[in-house]
Amino acid sequence: GVTKPILYRHFDSKRDLYTALLERHRADLSTFIPAMPSEGSIEERLRAIFDVWLDYVETHSYSWKMLFRDTGGGPEVVAFRREVHAEARAVLVELIRALAGRSIPPRQREPLAELMSMGMAGLVLWWIEDATVSRPAVLDALTTVWVRLLG
Repeated sequence: GVTKPILYRHFDSKRDLYTALLERHRADLSTFIPAMPSEGSIEERLRAIFDVWLDYVETHSYSWKMLFRDTGGGPEVVAFRREVHAEARAVLVELIRALAGRSIPPRQREPLAELMSMGMAGLVLWWIEDATVSRPAVLDALTTVWVRLLG
């Protein structure tokens, strides 16, 4: 319901709009870890954080498509998208550090975070594009993989 003139009052170009959407997503990344309860088993804590994350993905499915499907936008947008990916990876490195402690050596944390980030991105893209995939199945799969990784 938004017309082009109204849109261009707020953004000078499509690139500016796209970058603003990516910036919003980047700002939201830091909100997921604090959503994790401080008490409970690792499985309960992970399930809680992934439930919040899946709510976010459902509400902002366009963000996931922008980040993990789109490839265009020119060098500036590609670089910005890469920065957002790096920040998402850093959030997962912190999650791995906090929950796995010494069981996962520091040199393995970032590669594992990248693996999990891309796997999670692919999973939720599949989920939001295929109505036959249930949210409980996605939540169970995420929790199972992470519990086994960190356990």
